[in-house]
Amino acid sequence: MKQFASLTSIILLLLMSCTNTADKKTTSTEKSNYFDYSNSDDQKTGGIKMIPIETAKGTFNVWTKRMGNNPKMRVLLLHGGPGGTHEFFENFDGYLPNVEIEYIYYDQLDSYYSDKPNDTTLWTTEHFVEEVEQVRKALNLTKDNFYLLGQSWGGILAMEYALKYQDNLKGLVISNMMASIPAYEKYASEVLGPQLPPDIYKEIKALEAAEDFGNPRYTELVTQHFYPKHVLHKPLDEWPEFINRALSHINPNIYIYMQGYSEFGVTGNATLKGWDVSGRLQELSIPTLMIGGTHDTMDPKYMEWMSTEVQNGRSLTTNAGHISQYDDPEAYFSGLIQFIKEVHTGQFK
Repeated sequence: MKQFASLTSIILLLLMSCTNTADKKTTSTEKSNYFDYSNSDDQKTGGIKMIPIETAKGTFNVWTKRMGNNPKMRVLLLHGGPGGTHEFFENFDGYLPNVEIEYIYYDQLDSYYSDKPNDTTLWTTEHFVEEVEQVRKALNLTKDNFYLLGQSWGGILAMEYALKYQDNLKGLVISNMMASIPAYEKYASEVLGPQLPPDIYKEIKALEAAEDFGNPRYTELVTQHFYPKHVLHKPLDEWPEFINRALSHINPNIYIYMQGYSEFGVTGNATLKGWDVSGRLQELSIPTLMIGGTHDTMDPKYMEWMSTEVQNGRSLTTNAGHISQYDDPEAYFSGLIQFIKEVHTGQFK
């Protein structure tokens, strides 16, 4: 009897083993369509589309590139600057394809890969909000699948877009951007500046007071002392190629016109001076993720507060500087992916 029971057990184990092997074979031979661009209108260009944007000054083209294929989870990336490029997001390639989230690179008008009309009347938040809306329509992004992620200046743009068009969104991600320029300037002058060596900060402030921003010494001081602490929290010789390339492609004209020259606030009559939507955050009802960094140029505590002001928010604080996606990718992408998936499945709380 014992021998029969043992024999039966062995047969059952063999059958289960064969079943598991078959299941594994089936799973391994299943082909994902995430990178299947066949029968799509952007197959020949590898996902690149030049999208016509209608403006008061004519029609211009902006550059976009679709990465992956997932009609249920699609993320449009808004780069910083103003005048930066999609290249700041290039390490998304190392994380989002693994979980088959589609994402779309996009260079805003007057940025490196897009048309450059170089017309200051188009350098307004109002223009860029309508530009994003035209891109959304051209890419067929809808409230059922459209996630908008904006970093730095892109965060300003994402907030402005959501305040006007949140009904078009599935989810919103604000990365490394406060809802108030005056609050950012206060944090920079009262917290970040004093963290620098006193003699260095004193010299920086003297050059700024003299509006001597073109002085090579100003660039040297900011680059050597401020950037490695708060922009990318790593020594300069450890900055990756794609970040250095992105920095080299920034359009200085639009950057200076909207942001100004200083890293400690908006200078002169730059158009973003005084921008503040902190009192309107409660208007946002869509699921929203606020991402900050402990070493960021933006106050991480303020970013946490922003997540409590929106109706349906969450906060993620990384151990990173302003470019959190590279400084602390483990925390950044795990939090981002969790947010998108939970919103997608209706589990976000």
